[in-house]
Amino acid sequence: MSVPLVPHHIAIVMDGNGRWAKKRFLPRIAGHKQGVDSLKRCVKACDARGVRVLTVFAFSSENWQRPVDEVSGIMDLFAIALAREVPQLNRDGVQLRFIGERKGLSARVLKSIEQAEASTASNHQLVLNVCFNYGGRWDIVQAAAKLNAMGLPITEEDINQNLALSHVPDPDLVIRTGGELRISNFLLWQSAYAEFEFTETLWPDFDEAALDAAIAVYAGRERRFGKTSDQVKPVNSVASLT
Repeated sequence: MSVPLVPHHIAIVMDGNGRWAKKRFLPRIAGHKQGVDSLKRCVKACDARGVRVLTVFAFSSENWQRPVDEVSGIMDLFAIALAREVPQLNRDGVQLRFIGERKGLSARVLKSIEQAEASTASNHQLVLNVCFNYGGRWDIVQAAAKLNAMGLPITEEDINQNLALSHVPDPDLVIRTGGELRISNFLLWQSAYAEFEFTETLWPDFDEAALDAAIAVYAGRERRFGKTSDQVKPVNSVASLT
């Protein structure tokens, strides 16, 4: 199986906002604000390069353990950013999906999520999945719970069809910024055969060049999916990444 030079689906753990701010003697929320700008840049860059699905880890189910003022600031920033950015996302043909447990979110945040999803539902240029209050273990458990409630057997295919990202193919490339070498409960099931790229670049500094570097690493990988190297067809063509 040859490797497409540009992945259909990229997933990103957007790590490093707080450290970016700390290096500049700024409050952590300033890093999160800068991170929103980086996400806007990344969405446009992915679309320009032919990526059709982008999934980002915005707020994990474990992030509630952070300082109260930081969590509150993230929630406010989330609602404000949605209200500000959805019109442009609509113009760019981006469909927004929010993935995660919605119980416990404020009425303001829930309203922002519902309005953004409804407003962008008919867009098909690029799917942007925002994992918010999400955890990979939660995702597997909730899929199993659905099957149990329906009295269905828990098979691999049934779980696939009931995961929170069942509307898109599994990610081809998972990127983590910020230098940490772990996936932190992100897409545990879906990333089983993804290629991983870890970069020291902090998320607010992740730009088009960093994206191209990650895609180039992906294009050079041999994806075997259990086969031997001899069974994998070589890539026969070279395409530009830009």
